[in-house]
Amino acid sequence: MLQRPDVTQKLAHHVVATRWDDVPPDVRHQAKRSLMNFFAVALAGSRTSPIETAIRSLADFSGGRPAAVIGRPERIDALGAAFLNAASANVHDFCDTHVPTVIHPTAPVAPALLALAELRTVSGSDLLLALILGNEIQARIGRAISPQHYNKGWHITSTCGVFGAAAGSGRLLGLSERALVSALGVASTQSSGLCECLGTAAKSVSVGNAARNGLWSALLAEKGFDGPAEPLAGSQGFYNAMGDPPDLSCVTDGLGERFEIMATSYKPYPCGFVIHPVLDCVLDWRRDNPRVEVARVVVRGNPLLAHRTDRAAISTGRESQVSVQHAVAAALVHGEAGLDQFDDACVHDPSIAALRRKVELVRDESLATIAAAVEITAADGTIHRISQSAARGSDANPMSDQDLEMKLRSAAAGWNPGHDIAPLIEAVWSLDEAPDVEGLASLAVPRG
Repeated sequence: MLQRPDVTQKLAHHVVATRWDDVPPDVRHQAKRSLMNFFAVALAGSRTSPIETAIRSLADFSGGRPAAVIGRPERIDALGAAFLNAASANVHDFCDTHVPTVIHPTAPVAPALLALAELRTVSGSDLLLALILGNEIQARIGRAISPQHYNKGWHITSTCGVFGAAAGSGRLLGLSERALVSALGVASTQSSGLCECLGTAAKSVSVGNAARNGLWSALLAEKGFDGPAEPLAGSQGFYNAMGDPPDLSCVTDGLGERFEIMATSYKPYPCGFVIHPVLDCVLDWRRDNPRVEVARVVVRGNPLLAHRTDRAAISTGRESQVSVQHAVAAALVHGEAGLDQFDDACVHDPSIAALRRKVELVRDESLATIAAAVEITAADGTIHRISQSAARGSDANPMSDQDLEMKLRSAAAGWNPGHDIAPLIEAVWSLDEAPDVEGLASLAVPRG
Protein backbone atom coordinates (compact mmCIF):
# COMPACT_ATOMS: atom_id res chain seq x y z
CA MET A 1 0.00 0.00 0.00
CA LEU A 2 1.29 3.44 -0.95
CA GLN A 3 2.51 5.57 1.94
CA ARG A 4 4.50 8.70 1.15
CA PRO A 5 4.55 11.52 3.69
CA ASP A 6 5.56 14.50 1.54
CA VAL A 7 3.69 14.53 -1.78
CA THR A 8 0.93 16.98 -0.85
CA GLN A 9 3.43 19.08 1.10
CA LYS A 10 5.54 19.56 -2.04
CA LEU A 11 2.52 20.71 -4.01
CA ALA A 12 1.50 23.09 -1.23
CA HIS A 13 5.01 24.53 -1.09
CA HIS A 14 4.94 25.12 -4.85
CA VAL A 15 1.62 26.95 -4.67
CA VAL A 16 2.75 29.17 -1.80
CA ALA A 17 6.27 29.85 -3.07
CA THR A 18 5.59 30.61 -6.75
CA ARG A 19 5.56 34.28 -7.67
CA TRP A 20 4.20 36.08 -10.72
CA ASP A 21 7.74 36.88 -11.81
CA ASP A 22 8.45 33.12 -11.92
CA VAL A 23 5.89 32.63 -14.68
CA PRO A 24 7.15 32.91 -18.29
CA PRO A 25 5.31 35.26 -20.68
CA ASP A 26 3.90 32.42 -22.81
CA VAL A 27 2.38 30.78 -19.74
CA ARG A 28 0.81 34.08 -18.65
CA HIS A 29 -0.68 34.49 -22.10
CA GLN A 30 -2.02 30.94 -22.11
CA ALA A 31 -3.86 31.68 -18.87
CA LYS A 32 -5.58 34.62 -20.58
CA ARG A 33 -6.51 32.36 -23.48
CA SER A 34 -8.03 29.91 -21.03
CA LEU A 35 -10.12 32.65 -19.46
CA MET A 36 -11.26 33.90 -22.87
CA ASN A 37 -12.41 30.40 -23.74
CA PHE A 38 -14.02 29.96 -20.32
CA PHE A 39 -16.23 33.02 -20.73
CA ALA A 40 -17.27 31.82 -24.20
CA VAL A 41 -18.38 28.39 -23.04
CA ALA A 42 -19.97 29.66 -19.82
CA LEU A 43 -22.04 32.17 -21.81
CA ALA A 44 -23.05 29.44 -24.26
CA GLY A 45 -24.25 27.25 -21.40
CA SER A 46 -25.75 29.88 -19.12
CA ARG A 47 -29.34 29.60 -20.39
CA THR A 48 -29.58 25.83 -20.81
CA SER A 49 -32.25 23.91 -18.95
CA PRO A 50 -29.86 22.26 -16.44
CA ILE A 51 -28.57 25.70 -15.39
CA GLU A 52 -32.11 27.12 -15.21
CA THR A 53 -33.07 24.25 -12.91
CA ALA A 54 -29.92 24.52 -10.80
CA ILE A 55 -30.27 28.26 -10.21
CA ARG A 56 -33.89 27.85 -9.11
CA SER A 57 -32.82 25.17 -6.66
CA LEU A 58 -29.80 27.03 -5.25
CA ALA A 59 -31.61 30.38 -4.93
CA ASP A 60 -33.79 28.96 -2.16
CA PHE A 61 -30.70 28.39 -0.01
CA SER A 62 -28.59 31.41 -0.88
CA GLY A 63 -28.13 33.72 2.07
CA GLY A 64 -26.39 36.49 0.15
CA ARG A 65 -26.09 37.99 -3.32
CA PRO A 66 -22.46 39.12 -3.68
CA ALA A 67 -21.43 37.15 -6.77
CA ALA A 68 -22.23 37.34 -10.48
CA VAL A 69 -23.66 34.46 -12.45
CA ILE A 70 -22.21 34.58 -15.97
CA GLY A 71 -24.79 35.32 -18.63
CA ARG A 72 -27.61 35.93 -16.16
CA PRO A 73 -29.04 38.90 -14.22
CA GLU A 74 -29.33 36.95 -10.97
CA ARG A 75 -26.71 37.27 -8.25
CA ILE A 76 -26.12 34.58 -5.66
CA ASP A 77 -23.75 33.63 -2.85
CA ALA A 78 -20.14 32.97 -3.85
CA LEU A 79 -20.30 29.20 -3.42
CA GLY A 80 -23.47 29.04 -5.51
CA ALA A 81 -21.89 31.24 -8.19
CA ALA A 82 -18.83 29.00 -8.33
CA PHE A 83 -21.09 25.98 -8.84
CA LEU A 84 -23.29 27.60 -11.49
CA ASN A 85 -20.48 29.15 -13.51
CA ALA A 86 -18.54 25.86 -13.54
CA ALA A 87 -21.64 23.90 -14.55
CA SER A 88 -22.41 26.45 -17.29
CA ALA A 89 -18.89 26.16 -18.67
CA ASN A 90 -19.12 22.39 -18.82
CA VAL A 91 -22.72 21.75 -19.80
CA HIS A 92 -22.14 21.86 -23.58
CA ASP A 93 -18.86 19.89 -23.36
CA PHE A 94 -17.32 22.92 -25.09
CA CYS A 95 -14.68 23.73 -22.46
CA ASP A 96 -10.91 23.38 -22.75
CA THR A 97 -9.01 20.11 -22.33
CA HIS A 98 -5.68 19.18 -20.78
CA VAL A 99 -4.63 16.70 -23.47
CA PRO A 100 -2.56 14.22 -21.39
CA THR A 101 -5.33 13.67 -18.82
CA VAL A 102 -8.52 14.88 -20.65
CA ILE A 103 -9.24 17.08 -17.61
CA HIS A 104 -11.26 20.18 -18.52
CA PRO A 105 -9.01 22.43 -16.46
CA THR A 106 -10.55 25.90 -16.41
CA ALA A 107 -14.17 24.96 -15.65
CA PRO A 108 -13.53 23.88 -12.03
CA VAL A 109 -10.86 26.49 -11.21
CA ALA A 110 -11.81 29.84 -12.79
CA PRO A 111 -15.33 30.03 -11.27
CA ALA A 112 -13.94 29.54 -7.76
CA LEU A 113 -11.41 32.34 -8.30
CA LEU A 114 -13.93 34.73 -9.88
CA ALA A 115 -16.34 34.19 -6.99
CA LEU A 116 -13.57 34.78 -4.46
CA ALA A 117 -12.57 37.97 -6.30
CA GLU A 118 -16.02 39.35 -5.44
CA LEU A 119 -15.39 38.70 -1.74
CA ARG A 120 -11.79 39.93 -1.51
CA THR A 121 -9.64 42.42 -3.39
CA VAL A 122 -7.78 40.44 -6.06
CA SER A 123 -5.47 41.86 -8.72
CA GLY A 124 -5.46 40.57 -12.26
CA SER A 125 -1.98 39.12 -11.97
CA ASP A 126 -2.93 37.35 -8.74
CA LEU A 127 -6.00 35.86 -10.43
CA LEU A 128 -3.96 34.63 -13.39
CA LEU A 129 -1.28 33.15 -11.13
CA ALA A 130 -3.92 31.35 -9.06
CA LEU A 131 -5.47 29.99 -12.26
CA ILE A 132 -2.09 28.74 -13.48
CA LEU A 133 -1.31 27.09 -10.13
CA GLY A 134 -4.75 25.53 -9.75
CA ASN A 135 -4.40 24.13 -13.24
CA GLU A 136 -0.95 22.82 -12.36
CA ILE A 137 -2.05 20.98 -9.21
CA GLN A 138 -5.09 19.25 -10.71
CA ALA A 139 -3.20 18.25 -13.87
CA ARG A 140 -0.27 16.77 -11.97
CA ILE A 141 -2.55 14.85 -9.63
CA GLY A 142 -4.40 13.52 -12.67
CA ARG A 143 -1.28 12.71 -14.69
CA ALA A 144 -0.13 10.29 -12.00
CA ILE A 145 -3.17 8.05 -12.57
CA SER A 146 -3.96 8.61 -16.24
CA PRO A 147 -5.47 7.01 -18.23
CA GLN A 148 -6.58 4.23 -15.89
CA HIS A 149 -8.49 6.55 -13.53
CA TYR A 150 -10.71 7.91 -16.30
CA ASN A 151 -11.06 4.50 -17.94
CA LYS A 152 -12.45 3.05 -14.70
CA GLY A 153 -15.31 5.53 -14.90
CA TRP A 154 -14.09 8.40 -12.73
CA HIS A 155 -14.87 11.80 -14.25
CA ILE A 156 -11.37 13.17 -13.88
CA THR A 157 -12.36 16.82 -14.39
CA SER A 158 -14.38 16.56 -11.19
CA THR A 159 -12.23 14.22 -9.12
CA CYS A 160 -9.06 16.23 -9.76
CA GLY A 161 -10.68 19.61 -10.42
CA VAL A 162 -11.65 20.00 -6.77
CA PHE A 163 -7.93 20.00 -5.91
CA GLY A 164 -7.26 22.67 -8.53
CA ALA A 165 -10.04 24.88 -7.21
CA ALA A 166 -8.78 24.43 -3.64
CA ALA A 167 -5.18 25.19 -4.58
CA GLY A 168 -6.04 28.27 -6.65
CA SER A 169 -8.42 29.61 -4.00
CA GLY A 170 -5.88 28.91 -1.27
CA ARG A 171 -3.32 30.90 -3.19
CA LEU A 172 -5.66 33.90 -3.47
CA LEU A 173 -6.44 33.65 0.25
CA GLY A 174 -2.73 33.67 1.11
CA LEU A 175 -2.86 30.36 2.97
CA SER A 176 0.28 29.03 4.61
CA GLU A 177 1.73 25.72 3.41
CA ARG A 178 0.19 23.92 6.38
CA ALA A 179 -3.21 25.46 5.77
CA LEU A 180 -3.01 24.67 2.07
CA VAL A 181 -2.31 21.00 2.86
CA SER A 182 -5.47 21.09 4.97
CA ALA A 183 -7.41 22.69 2.11
CA LEU A 184 -6.26 19.91 -0.21
CA GLY A 185 -7.19 17.40 2.46
CA VAL A 186 -10.71 18.80 2.78
CA ALA A 187 -10.92 18.76 -1.03
CA SER A 188 -9.76 15.13 -1.16
CA THR A 189 -12.73 13.89 0.82
CA GLN A 190 -15.06 15.69 -1.60
CA SER A 191 -13.47 14.28 -4.76
CA SER A 192 -16.18 12.66 -6.86
CA GLY A 193 -17.67 12.39 -10.33
CA LEU A 194 -18.68 9.48 -12.58
CA CYS A 195 -18.37 9.09 -16.34
CA GLU A 196 -21.64 7.16 -16.25
CA CYS A 197 -23.23 10.61 -15.97
CA LEU A 198 -21.78 11.80 -19.30
CA GLY A 199 -24.57 12.67 -21.69
CA THR A 200 -26.85 13.78 -18.86
CA ALA A 201 -27.28 16.94 -16.82
CA ALA A 202 -25.84 15.11 -13.82
CA LYS A 203 -22.36 15.37 -15.36
CA SER A 204 -22.30 19.10 -14.72
CA VAL A 205 -23.18 18.64 -11.04
CA SER A 206 -19.82 17.10 -10.22
CA VAL A 207 -17.98 19.81 -12.19
CA GLY A 208 -19.97 22.50 -10.37
CA ASN A 209 -19.23 20.80 -7.08
CA ALA A 210 -15.51 20.68 -7.88
CA ALA A 211 -15.47 24.49 -8.12
CA ARG A 212 -17.78 25.06 -5.17
CA ASN A 213 -16.17 22.51 -2.86
CA GLY A 214 -12.64 23.52 -3.80
CA LEU A 215 -13.43 27.12 -2.89
CA TRP A 216 -15.15 26.02 0.31
CA SER A 217 -12.17 23.81 1.23
CA ALA A 218 -9.84 26.80 1.05
CA LEU A 219 -12.23 29.02 3.02
CA LEU A 220 -12.53 26.34 5.71
CA ALA A 221 -8.76 25.97 5.92
CA GLU A 222 -8.43 29.74 6.28
CA LYS A 223 -10.63 29.46 9.39
CA GLY A 224 -8.43 26.74 10.89
CA PHE A 225 -10.33 23.69 9.62
CA ASP A 226 -7.72 20.94 9.45
CA GLY A 227 -7.24 17.90 7.26
CA PRO A 228 -4.90 14.91 6.98
CA ALA A 229 -1.19 15.50 6.66
CA GLU A 230 -0.97 13.45 3.45
CA PRO A 231 -4.34 13.36 1.67
CA LEU A 232 -2.89 12.22 -1.65
CA ALA A 233 -0.34 9.52 -0.86
CA GLY A 234 -1.38 8.52 2.66
CA SER A 235 -2.18 4.89 3.42
CA GLN A 236 -5.88 5.62 3.04
CA GLY A 237 -5.54 8.72 0.92
CA PHE A 238 -6.82 9.68 -2.52
CA TYR A 239 -4.57 7.43 -4.59
CA ASN A 240 -5.04 4.31 -2.49
CA ALA A 241 -8.78 4.85 -2.23
CA MET A 242 -9.11 5.24 -6.00
CA GLY A 243 -7.22 1.97 -6.48
CA ASP A 244 -4.84 3.35 -9.08
CA PRO A 245 -1.10 2.87 -8.41
CA PRO A 246 0.20 6.37 -9.17
CA ASP A 247 3.37 7.49 -10.88
CA LEU A 248 4.32 10.05 -8.24
CA SER A 249 7.07 11.48 -10.42
CA CYS A 250 4.26 13.07 -12.45
CA VAL A 251 3.10 14.90 -9.33
CA THR A 252 6.31 16.50 -8.16
CA ASP A 253 9.07 16.30 -10.79
CA GLY A 254 9.79 19.52 -12.65
CA LEU A 255 7.55 21.75 -10.54
CA GLY A 256 8.18 25.32 -11.66
CA GLU A 257 10.18 24.19 -14.69
CA ARG A 258 7.27 23.27 -16.94
CA PHE A 259 3.66 24.36 -16.73
CA GLU A 260 0.77 22.01 -17.43
CA ILE A 261 -1.43 24.82 -18.71
CA MET A 262 0.67 24.80 -21.88
CA ALA A 263 -0.81 21.38 -22.72
CA THR A 264 -4.29 22.90 -22.93
CA SER A 265 -6.41 22.53 -26.04
CA TYR A 266 -9.45 24.65 -26.90
CA LYS A 267 -12.47 23.18 -28.61
CA PRO A 268 -13.84 24.41 -31.92
CA TYR A 269 -16.71 21.90 -31.54
CA PRO A 270 -19.12 21.42 -28.58
CA CYS A 271 -18.54 17.72 -27.96
CA GLY A 272 -16.03 15.34 -26.40
CA PHE A 273 -12.52 16.30 -27.45
CA VAL A 274 -11.65 12.79 -28.62
CA ILE A 275 -14.28 13.31 -31.36
CA HIS A 276 -12.58 16.44 -32.69
CA PRO A 277 -10.01 14.87 -35.04
CA VAL A 278 -12.84 12.81 -36.54
CA LEU A 279 -14.88 15.97 -37.15
CA ASP A 280 -11.87 17.65 -38.74
CA CYS A 281 -11.70 14.80 -41.25
CA VAL A 282 -15.42 14.67 -41.95
CA LEU A 283 -15.92 18.43 -42.27
CA ASP A 284 -12.91 18.82 -44.57
CA TRP A 285 -14.22 16.02 -46.78
CA ARG A 286 -17.78 17.33 -46.85
CA ARG A 287 -16.55 20.80 -47.81
CA ASP A 288 -14.84 19.30 -50.87
CA ASN A 289 -17.65 16.82 -51.62
CA PRO A 290 -20.87 18.66 -50.76
CA ARG A 291 -23.24 16.52 -52.86
CA VAL A 292 -21.78 13.02 -52.55
CA GLU A 293 -24.14 10.46 -51.01
CA VAL A 294 -22.53 8.46 -48.21
CA ALA A 295 -23.08 4.72 -47.90
CA ARG A 296 -20.69 3.83 -45.06
CA VAL A 297 -18.18 5.47 -42.71
CA VAL A 298 -15.37 3.70 -40.85
CA VAL A 299 -13.70 5.71 -38.10
CA ARG A 300 -10.34 4.65 -36.67
CA GLY A 301 -9.29 6.26 -33.40
CA ASN A 302 -7.51 5.86 -30.11
CA PRO A 303 -9.26 3.29 -27.87
CA LEU A 304 -10.45 6.16 -25.67
CA LEU A 305 -12.61 7.34 -28.56
CA ALA A 306 -14.56 4.09 -28.58
CA HIS A 307 -14.51 3.77 -24.81
CA ARG A 308 -16.21 7.11 -24.30
CA THR A 309 -18.15 7.89 -27.49
CA ASP A 310 -19.31 4.63 -29.10
CA ARG A 311 -23.01 5.53 -28.76
CA ALA A 312 -25.06 5.03 -31.89
CA ALA A 313 -28.37 4.77 -30.05
CA ILE A 314 -29.01 8.17 -28.48
CA SER A 315 -32.13 10.18 -27.78
CA THR A 316 -31.02 13.61 -26.51
CA GLY A 317 -28.73 16.43 -27.53
CA ARG A 318 -26.76 15.96 -24.37
CA GLU A 319 -26.05 12.34 -25.26
CA SER A 320 -25.04 13.43 -28.75
CA GLN A 321 -22.08 15.35 -27.30
CA VAL A 322 -20.45 12.01 -26.50
CA SER A 323 -21.55 10.08 -29.61
CA VAL A 324 -19.04 9.85 -32.43
CA GLN A 325 -21.71 8.30 -34.66
CA HIS A 326 -23.93 11.34 -34.22
CA ALA A 327 -21.09 13.81 -34.69
CA VAL A 328 -20.12 12.19 -37.98
CA ALA A 329 -23.70 12.00 -39.22
CA ALA A 330 -24.61 15.57 -38.27
CA ALA A 331 -21.41 16.95 -39.81
CA LEU A 332 -22.05 15.06 -43.05
CA VAL A 333 -25.66 16.25 -43.30
CA HIS A 334 -25.14 19.88 -42.26
CA GLY A 335 -21.49 20.50 -43.12
CA GLU A 336 -21.15 22.09 -39.67
CA ALA A 337 -20.49 21.03 -36.09
CA GLY A 338 -21.81 23.82 -33.88
CA LEU A 339 -24.25 23.97 -30.99
CA ASP A 340 -27.22 23.36 -33.33
CA GLN A 341 -25.73 20.05 -34.44
CA PHE A 342 -25.78 18.74 -30.87
CA ASP A 343 -29.33 19.59 -29.82
CA ASP A 344 -32.43 17.43 -29.45
CA ALA A 345 -33.86 18.43 -32.84
CA CYS A 346 -30.73 17.32 -34.65
CA VAL A 347 -30.69 14.01 -32.80
CA HIS A 348 -34.25 13.28 -33.94
CA ASP A 349 -33.69 14.29 -37.57
CA PRO A 350 -34.51 11.07 -39.54
CA SER A 351 -31.73 11.61 -42.08
CA ILE A 352 -29.13 11.95 -39.33
CA ALA A 353 -30.50 8.98 -37.39
CA ALA A 354 -30.24 6.84 -40.53
CA LEU A 355 -26.66 7.96 -41.17
CA ARG A 356 -25.63 7.24 -37.57
CA ARG A 357 -26.32 3.55 -38.25
CA LYS A 358 -23.80 3.60 -41.11
CA VAL A 359 -20.86 4.66 -38.91
CA GLU A 360 -18.47 1.94 -37.74
CA LEU A 361 -15.83 2.55 -35.05
CA VAL A 362 -12.45 0.76 -34.94
CA ARG A 363 -9.98 0.97 -32.05
CA ASP A 364 -6.39 1.71 -33.06
CA GLU A 365 -3.80 1.96 -30.29
CA SER A 366 -1.27 3.46 -32.70
CA LEU A 367 -3.31 6.68 -32.89
CA ALA A 368 -3.01 9.45 -30.30
CA THR A 369 -6.16 10.83 -28.68
CA ILE A 370 -5.86 13.92 -30.90
CA ALA A 371 -5.57 11.87 -34.11
CA ALA A 372 -8.03 9.91 -36.25
CA ALA A 373 -8.48 8.32 -39.67
CA VAL A 374 -11.79 8.17 -41.53
CA GLU A 375 -12.80 6.04 -44.50
CA ILE A 376 -15.92 7.21 -46.32
CA THR A 377 -17.55 4.96 -48.89
CA ALA A 378 -19.77 6.81 -51.35
CA ALA A 379 -22.96 5.36 -52.77
CA ASP A 380 -21.16 4.69 -56.08
CA GLY A 381 -18.56 2.56 -54.26
CA THR A 382 -15.77 5.13 -54.31
CA ILE A 383 -13.69 5.06 -51.11
CA HIS A 384 -12.31 8.31 -49.67
CA ARG A 385 -9.64 8.22 -46.94
CA ILE A 386 -8.93 11.23 -44.71
CA SER A 387 -6.72 11.51 -41.64
CA GLN A 388 -5.89 14.08 -38.98
CA SER A 389 -2.69 13.84 -36.94
CA ALA A 390 -3.48 16.70 -34.53
CA ALA A 391 -7.02 17.95 -33.97
CA ARG A 392 -7.76 21.62 -34.51
CA GLY A 393 -7.61 23.30 -31.16
CA SER A 394 -5.13 20.82 -29.70
CA ASP A 395 -1.86 22.03 -28.24
CA ALA A 396 -0.15 20.72 -31.40
CA ASN A 397 -2.58 22.56 -33.71
CA PRO A 398 -3.89 25.41 -31.58
CA MET A 399 -6.69 27.87 -32.10
CA SER A 400 -5.34 31.39 -32.54
CA ASP A 401 -6.09 34.29 -30.19
CA GLN A 402 -8.45 35.61 -32.87
CA ASP A 403 -10.19 32.22 -33.04
CA LEU A 404 -10.82 32.36 -29.30
CA GLU A 405 -12.10 35.92 -29.53
CA MET A 406 -14.50 34.82 -32.27
CA LYS A 407 -15.65 31.91 -30.14
CA LEU A 408 -16.53 34.37 -27.37
CA ARG A 409 -18.15 36.83 -29.79
CA SER A 410 -20.24 34.04 -31.29
CA ALA A 411 -21.33 32.78 -27.88
CA ALA A 412 -22.22 36.32 -26.79
CA ALA A 413 -24.22 36.96 -29.97
CA GLY A 414 -26.20 33.77 -29.45
CA TRP A 415 -26.82 34.67 -25.83
CA ASN A 416 -27.66 38.37 -26.13
CA PRO A 417 -27.07 40.08 -29.50
CA GLY A 418 -27.41 43.53 -27.94
CA HIS A 419 -24.65 43.05 -25.38
CA ASP A 420 -21.27 44.55 -26.23
CA ILE A 421 -18.74 41.87 -25.38
CA ALA A 422 -15.72 43.92 -26.48
CA PRO A 423 -15.01 45.29 -22.95
CA LEU A 424 -14.73 41.72 -21.63
CA ILE A 425 -12.33 40.75 -24.41
CA GLU A 426 -10.20 43.82 -23.71
CA ALA A 427 -10.28 43.15 -19.96
CA VAL A 428 -9.06 39.58 -20.39
CA TRP A 429 -6.12 40.50 -22.61
CA SER A 430 -5.06 43.29 -20.21
CA LEU A 431 -5.89 41.41 -17.01
CA ASP A 432 -2.37 41.41 -15.60
CA GLU A 433 -2.52 45.22 -15.45
CA ALA A 434 -5.76 45.36 -13.42
CA PRO A 435 -5.42 46.29 -9.72
CA ASP A 436 -8.83 44.78 -8.87
CA VAL A 437 -10.87 42.27 -10.90
CA GLU A 438 -14.08 42.37 -8.84
CA GLY A 439 -16.11 43.44 -11.88
CA LEU A 440 -14.63 40.99 -14.41
CA ALA A 441 -17.43 38.42 -14.25
CA SER A 442 -20.02 41.20 -14.40
CA LEU A 443 -18.83 42.08 -17.92
CA ALA A 444 -20.49 38.79 -18.94
CA VAL A 445 -23.84 39.71 -17.40
CA PRO A 446 -26.72 41.20 -19.45
CA ARG A 447 -27.28 44.90 -18.84
CA GLY A 448 -30.59 46.32 -17.77
